Amino acid sequence: MTISTTLRGSALALVAAIALPAAAQPQAAGTYELRMLTPETALVAARAALESCRRQNYQVAVAVVDRAGVTQVLLRDRFAGPHTVDIATGKAWTAASFRTDTTSLAAETQAGRPMSGLRAYPRFMAAGGGMVIQGGGHIFGAIGVSGGPGGEADESCAKAGLAAIKDAVEF
Repeated sequence: MTISTTLRGSALALVAAIALPAAAQPQAAGTYELRMLTPETALVAARAALESCRRQNYQVAVAVVDRAGVTQVLLRDRFAGPHTVDIATGKAWTAASFRTDTTSLAAETQAGRPMSGLRAYPRFMAAGGGMVIQGGGHIFGAIGVSGGPGGEADESCAKAGLAAIKDAVEF
């Protein structure tokens, strides 16, 4: 086989790969496909959570983070305490990082439990109100709410945020 024959074969393979739709092309073994929330979808979730809390007369902050824990959206109601911004972000970061809701983590990290040491981790927030955003077998990020009268109240608002984007992330 000559070099020119090999080059022609490579060029034909390249043309064929470009012509195939993306779904028909095999993925390289060293890569993966990643799905992420659009900023618009993250904003819909945050607004729904904020509105749910307002209907219950709670002044809160809501954070939506991507799967890496980077904040996409942060909303703070006008009378929410200044601490609520950091706490909501911490709850969302914790849920995204540990891939579980913060209510479960709060229970599993109590003193004397095997995972109690996690509470010493700087950004770890072991209080209800942080929930993973997932759909179609993918984890997209998490939502965190702070400012309600306890973790259960914050979690109910976070659930409203998840419900608002359910159709957008289920596929």
